[in-house]
Amino acid sequence: MEYGFRPYIPRRWPISAMMSPTTAADQPDLNWRNSTVRAAMYDVLRFWLDRGVDGFRVDAIWLLIKDADLRDNPENPAYQPTHPEINRLLPIHNADQPEVHEVIAEMRSVLDRYDQRVLIGEIYLPIERLVTYYGKDLGGAHLPFNFQLIYTVWTAHALATLVTEYERALPPGGSPNWVLGNHDQPRIAARVGAERARLAAMLLLTLRGTPTLYYGDELGIGRVAIQPEVMQDAWEKNEPGLGLSRDPSRTPFQWDDTRNAGFTNGRPWLPLDPNYRTCNAETLRNDATSILTLYRSLIAIRRSHSALVKGAFRLVGVQENTILYEREDRGQRVLVCLNFGEQEARVSAADDLSGAIVLPSTRLDRSGPSTDLALRPQEGLIVLIPS
Repeated sequence: MEYGFRPYIPRRWPISAMMSPTTAADQPDLNWRNSTVRAAMYDVLRFWLDRGVDGFRVDAIWLLIKDADLRDNPENPAYQPTHPEINRLLPIHNADQPEVHEVIAEMRSVLDRYDQRVLIGEIYLPIERLVTYYGKDLGGAHLPFNFQLIYTVWTAHALATLVTEYERALPPGGSPNWVLGNHDQPRIAARVGAERARLAAMLLLTLRGTPTLYYGDELGIGRVAIQPEVMQDAWEKNEPGLGLSRDPSRTPFQWDDTRNAGFTNGRPWLPLDPNYRTCNAETLRNDATSILTLYRSLIAIRRSHSALVKGAFRLVGVQENTILYEREDRGQRVLVCLNFGEQEARVSAADDLSGAIVLPSTRLDRSGPSTDLALRPQEGLIVLIPS
């Protein structure tokens, strides 16, 4: 199976498919089985914790421990010469080893000696393996990064299945999290388009758990074309022609419409989106219907409604290509309706909606008291249901 930008991760997807490659010869691979190495690395954690950092996101945490006998990985029988080199072998002996959980628990114990610190692990694994990284008695990573939204098919049925499976797999007390994008993947607008990127924003900020979005997503930046002569990604340079470059997702943030989008007075390491003069934080902040305004509105609504911060999740159902789910906390109920279809969707609710209040639409052009759950194509609504 190819590395890259597949829309969905099957439950038994080989973990080789999304492993980040080691592309720099000057990056040492530490022996985490060595107690002296581990003690030194935990001292590094303490060094920064003593200076007040809030926590750590540990890169490729599921790859820390290798096979004790350093056995070679077996050949991948499905490998094709047109695939990335990293898929030539199956990562049986270098990934997701049982002993890695001991290391993570030790890291966690270091953080637990400080108040309100967080341990996040970058993990590309199917859900049933991902959730084991919460650790025994929740003594592992606080947040094993859940990247499932990056790969899922953006239909109501696929999303409903994904959310249900993830919620069911979480250990008791495990805090869920959802990641919309990162530095290794195409931006959400590049993956699903501008309108669905708005739906993705509403989905991310109304699901249960900690939301993570990638810089530039709040501006709606899509895929930025990078010419070969200015590529920086070592992976692309090592295996040219396979479309592996992650540079299109690593372009500078676009602050305003001045030279280099206000990011630097010098030469940026990567070119900007050609649309930066209109797609920038300053311009979009002053647009009442922009995607940036939508993100700011969603964050404000989330902060002011406890149901969206710590409320329970209940899937109401899927109607055509519309997903409906409810968040509830101490009598406060919020209904989220997301139409991923190309046609208008008139959804039905089991509740009497008299007194219901539409908080925002993804289009930011209607709000207030309403009993109308007619959704325009690719529109989402957050509805506050009366007690």
